[in-house]
Amino acid sequence: MKTPSPPFVVRFLVCALFSTTLVVAEEMPESEDAGFVALFPKDGIPEGWVVREWNDVSKPAVDGGKWEVKDGILHGSEARGCWLMCEREYGDFILEYDFKLGPRGNSGCALRSPMKGDPAFDGLELQMADFRYNTEAKDSELTGGFYRALAPAKQVYKPEEWNHYRIELRGDTAKVTLNGVLIHDIRFSDSKETVKRHDGTDASSLAERPKRGHLGFQELSRENSRVMIRGARIKVLEGED
Repeated sequence: MKTPSPPFVVRFLVCALFSTTLVVAEEMPESEDAGFVALFPKDGIPEGWVVREWNDVSKPAVDGGKWEVKDGILHGSEARGCWLMCEREYGDFILEYDFKLGPRGNSGCALRSPMKGDPAFDGLELQMADFRYNTEAKDSELTGGFYRALAPAKQVYKPEEWNHYRIELRGDTAKVTLNGVLIHDIRFSDSKETVKRHDGTDASSLAERPKRGHLGFQELSRENSRVMIRGARIKVLEGED
């Protein structure tokens, strides 16, 4: 048999290596970080966000609340009773962030909220609240609950430590993990009970809440137990802008 010439051997090896590279590339899973965008990429006053009154986000915060990012960490306003609301709307997405509260901490994450009314009742509010803020609170009013509507499957909040939320909203469904534990895997359409507002009147059930709206973070803590948020990032899911 005639021995192949060196150029042929080289071409053969290059083609084989190229084919192997293509196969490996096709089999490589998409990075878990792909598609995520940081919500607070720079220190200072958050750009694209506005501070609003705690019970009606159509109104500017009464005390001129100021939220600020320092060394990559978002700090809640010193003025108690306000929301930091994103000017952009979202529908289906994955949101991840770490949060930490002091002993009398009380916060929340607004999801799909209109830019009017109370996100807890007119949109969705996922709670972040230390039990010491209200020792008589129901499970749905503590960390992991959709406020006054749906309690978490399990309470895994770590007081005064960093906690991690992963929130995935797709149309009518929601999956929420807290510190790696699945606490919600639900269809909103299954939750048809009305919810009581703070004044005792009825709010819409979770089944009737908007499927698109604004994000926000609340500051309602007492005794300088302000909320801190770090690593907040969002991934808009397919079909969304």
